[in-house]
Amino acid sequence: MTHDSTLPETVAAVEAVAPGHGFWPYSPITATAGPATAGPAWPDGRRLAVYVAVGLEEYRFGVGRTEDVVPDVPVPDLVNTSWRDYGNRVGAFRLLERLDRAGIPPTVLLNTAVYDTAPELVATARRLGAEFVGHGVSNSDSLAGRSAHDEAGYLAAVAARITAEEGTAPGGWSSPWLTQTPSTLDNLVDAGYRYVLDLRLDDRPVTLTTRSGAITALPYALEVNDSTTIIGRGASAREFADMIVDEFDELLERSEEQPLVMSVVVHSFISGAPFRLRALDRALRHMTEQRDRVWFTQPRAIAAHLATEGGAA
Repeated sequence: MTHDSTLPETVAAVEAVAPGHGFWPYSPITATAGPATAGPAWPDGRRLAVYVAVGLEEYRFGVGRTEDVVPDVPVPDLVNTSWRDYGNRVGAFRLLERLDRAGIPPTVLLNTAVYDTAPELVATARRLGAEFVGHGVSNSDSLAGRSAHDEAGYLAAVAARITAEEGTAPGGWSSPWLTQTPSTLDNLVDAGYRYVLDLRLDDRPVTLTTRSGAITALPYALEVNDSTTIIGRGASAREFADMIVDEFDELLERSEEQPLVMSVVVHSFISGAPFRLRALDRALRHMTEQRDRVWFTQPRAIAAHLATEGGAA
């Protein structure tokens, strides 16, 4: 056995080289003990829980961050503005209708500005039984760089608006642009959020530790996500649909070993485009062919079930 004198020999030395963040411990998927592996976790003996999140977003014209399909358009950028507005005028209605036809309850990542700019859209989502997850006021916003106090007020304001409109406080949060500060998880707990949809560290729900208490990270698709994959990487609609199918087939097979969660993330102005919607529909139909083995659900139902049956990993 050889000895490498450059390797740290104490825990303190290891931590000095690779300090941890402290929000979650390491737990391999192969662990044989604990609530995440103890029998069928989901209702009716189903082993795979699937939720589909739809981003309903609003952007400030000419201010802050934007998602663009045509790069480098000079201001005033009416081209990309019109593309994004197509989502709330057309694409979102068709996405929600398609999910309803498939029997998949929608999870809406909601910019609360949509209450003011597209009230008919929110009403349609509400009628279809959507869960509204806090997603900021506008998607031109970011949490990055905010002070802890400013961020706390922002998170609370989003929760207050959803509560006022829906009569129920949002249980979940998903950050605009998946941004955080060192205080985000603490502030989410303080604002009453119980689970966060920003992270993919596991195929199981994971309990995160904060100074303010625990919050659950539900698996959130960072790649089975039309924003990062279609716009960010230039994948085609068919390639994205194939990703959904392959992710589903693999996780359904692996869920025989332990209960798992799968998510699909789409946006009104991306997957709501007709040619992409047709490809997405193929993936939805593939998944729902296994309805007797899969729990098509929403984050709030997953969180409620975990609270009743024993918690996350």
